[in-house]
Amino acid sequence: MSPPKRLKIIAGKYKDSSIPLTYSPLTIGRSDDNSVVLAPETSASRHHVEFAEDGGAWTVRDLGSLNGTYVNGERIEWPRNLHLGDKIKIATEMMVFEEDSGDGSEGVGPTLSSAVPVSTKAGSSTVILEGRVGTTLAAQDTGPDGRTTSAGGSVPDELGEDAAAQLRVLVPQLESVVAEIGKAIVGQKEILHGLMLALMSRGHVLMIGLPGLAKTLMIRTLAEVLDLRFRRIQFTPDLMPADITGTDVLEVDEASGRKNYRFIRGPVFTNILLADEINRTPPKTQAALLEAMQESHVTAAGETYPLAPPFFVLATQNPLEQEGTYPLPEAQLDRFMFSLRVNYPSEAEEEEIAESTTSDRAVELRKRMSGAEILQLQRLVRRLPVSKHVIKYATRLARATRPADPRAPEAVKKWVHCGAGPRATQYLLLAAKAGAIMRGSLVVNCNDVRLSALPVLRHRMFTNFAADSQGVDVDDIITQVLQAVHEPGEHDYQMP
Repeated sequence: MSPPKRLKIIAGKYKDSSIPLTYSPLTIGRSDDNSVVLAPETSASRHHVEFAEDGGAWTVRDLGSLNGTYVNGERIEWPRNLHLGDKIKIATEMMVFEEDSGDGSEGVGPTLSSAVPVSTKAGSSTVILEGRVGTTLAAQDTGPDGRTTSAGGSVPDELGEDAAAQLRVLVPQLESVVAEIGKAIVGQKEILHGLMLALMSRGHVLMIGLPGLAKTLMIRTLAEVLDLRFRRIQFTPDLMPADITGTDVLEVDEASGRKNYRFIRGPVFTNILLADEINRTPPKTQAALLEAMQESHVTAAGETYPLAPPFFVLATQNPLEQEGTYPLPEAQLDRFMFSLRVNYPSEAEEEEIAESTTSDRAVELRKRMSGAEILQLQRLVRRLPVSKHVIKYATRLARATRPADPRAPEAVKKWVHCGAGPRATQYLLLAAKAGAIMRGSLVVNCNDVRLSALPVLRHRMFTNFAADSQGVDVDDIITQVLQAVHEPGEHDYQMP
């Protein structure tokens, strides 16, 4: 059994205090319903971050906070595995993830009422900061209506118990897929999490990153672990639509002399397709691929050929060397569910990459999910109900990216030429559903929506000249949108 862990606060308002990680999940934020409640002057969000444990391993997940959560100086968008010595920055608080020796050597800071969880009832724990109390329930408890609840709440009536049974089977498989990919890919956990969300939602992904960041290897490994067919197309200026979709070939029967056309299927007839450097091919060829993405079929010589599900497209772009490229138009960018930015690995990860790739170590990958199981997962995502409260919040979030909307913050009105359309709301909700399932819940909340805001919105908001001349990044604008748009309150449901 692994020793207990804690968060030792080394800088900020609560310096020289510690938070024992004695139960999971543990949430931190300013709202009173958190496990650990921070004072307003810390500039933390109401629901800022969540720490969760599984099999002795701890992960940290940002809950759509405004100022972000940083691990070793890098802002995280998806759950991140924690290692001893990792430094986590939450608003003004800097803390270190370490083993809890239990020797009581760490005293309580002057503003920290208690750093020790206090048991209040079976399955519940409390941490008190600034004299306020936040409570978190264990993985299973009994709700006020007497129904059994899981990590994310009760099972919705629309789903039935069969969905809960599917969840118990599929979630461990998803975790095993990510763990298996980790054998070949060092780091990039946030990107892998985003790829899994898009695959579960029947969405497609645009990946933007410099060469050499393992984008192709990541996709090939994903296809192998999922036991899916994989094809890669290197997009070049001379690539033709038929090189993607396929072409008709004239065949002659030597015996009878009869001639007929036979369709030769192109590389688009696969399960996972990597469109490498999609912006280096002309719009006509781009459109051939994007039509297949939208319609899930190919039309040639008047005949329609369906694409076998699951069908998942990952397109890459190099942010450098834009000469001679063909940028995707706004309407075609909107076809992608996510835009993921692939960043450099950390120093420790790069050292591990250098060591593993310059040796003769062979990585043996095992199949963890089949195509049929992925389709079952996709159906579960679509069946998952969403409350009016979450739908209203996702709609307001997408509309606030439009300069003419009353809820749009000043940053949008000043720097955005065109905001996100209705498809953004659809993808926010689909990503939230998939995110809820990945954390083992059948209940979707507003935090799930916030977590998907950056990858869903960043390629659907187009900055104007003022923003471009001042070097304003679209992610900073989205952060201000998240700050300006609040969850619906009681006044939104009052009868007229």
